[in-house]
Amino acid sequence: MANYAKGGAGALTDVRVLDLTRLAAGNMLSRMLADFGAEVIKIERPGSGDDLRRFGRAQTWWKEYARSKKSVTLNLKTDEGKELLLRMVDVSDVLVENFVPGTLEDWGLAPGRLLERRPDLIVVRLSGWGQTGPYSHKPGFGSLIEGLSGFAAMTGFPDRPPLLPPLALADMIAGLSGAGAVGNALYARQTGRARGQVIDLSLFEPLFSVLGPWVAQYKATGKVPLREGNRSEVAAPRNVYITTDDKYLALSASMQSMWEKLATAIGRAELIHDPRYLTNVDRVKHADDLDKIVGGFIAARTLDENMAFFAEARITVGPIADPSELIHHDYIRGRGVIEDYPDEDLGTIPLHTPFPRLSETPGTIRAPAPQLGEHNEEMLSLLGFSDTDAEWLKKAGIR
Repeated sequence: MANYAKGGAGALTDVRVLDLTRLAAGNMLSRMLADFGAEVIKIERPGSGDDLRRFGRAQTWWKEYARSKKSVTLNLKTDEGKELLLRMVDVSDVLVENFVPGTLEDWGLAPGRLLERRPDLIVVRLSGWGQTGPYSHKPGFGSLIEGLSGFAAMTGFPDRPPLLPPLALADMIAGLSGAGAVGNALYARQTGRARGQVIDLSLFEPLFSVLGPWVAQYKATGKVPLREGNRSEVAAPRNVYITTDDKYLALSASMQSMWEKLATAIGRAELIHDPRYLTNVDRVKHADDLDKIVGGFIAARTLDENMAFFAEARITVGPIADPSELIHHDYIRGRGVIEDYPDEDLGTIPLHTPFPRLSETPGTIRAPAPQLGEHNEEMLSLLGFSDTDAEWLKKAGIR
């Protein structure tokens, strides 16, 4: 079992982040910063806190995405709460928010005012559709973005409805993109190219950018591609195949050399010179026939037998795994993709370890996810408040 690391100079040590966000995208963004040493202070609603606390059994989402952070309760709808936030801004480097665009302005906390207080502050404005454009005023939950972006339209089988992902995909990709944007802004500040700045981050654009040249392809061909299920529209064979013990195996032979190696390994070397299968373009056109050939070979063997056979032939295959298998998988454990940390509810909890892996300033998990308001007193001490300010602080929602 791993222990929560104490100290250690991560790449973002000495960077203080105020995280005003709720739910997945903002917490993914600030978790990435926290993993690499930033002091992330979650500003939460008194009494209820971040909605992510209520996701999953035993607060598993909160524990994964709020580790190494600090929790401070604050009522931003009160004058006292707003004033206290401004005092926190004075001693912070980054502020992340995901309110409906215009909310900070309505509260008198527009980025311009924040930057007046702290000219080198980096303000990340995270929203569904961005701060500008005709949709900026609309709610922007990830499911809506996954629909409009084209992701759902390209996912699933041609004879069935489009599929939304069973995870917060748009949120997570936006969070990863936002963490990179903060790194860019911090570097620009350090090198003198900029002081503070505002980062306008939508959920839509990061997801749209990773879907490939889908729109450009339509422009070039005039055709909307059909959903391919587990196939690829640019390479074959590529699919999920069932084994004789009712397990599933993913196979991709997208490179010409891999296809030739596969055909030879399964005893069908003559297919290499068959006009129907000469190139990926040809193979995609005849994917039904090709899947019967490859699928028939795989279906005659167990998963383990297939894995051993294709490993010896050095062909790109892999099993379809679920959490019951992943939790003990040799790759997951051998590389340390997840490690078990102490947990008050579960005894131990398997947490994703920090990535990417930096050789000199690696990420660490320094503390479990905080209790609501756990760090109120620490923040008050930092700001120089005394016990005589108790009533004022109560109105601010911090005590």
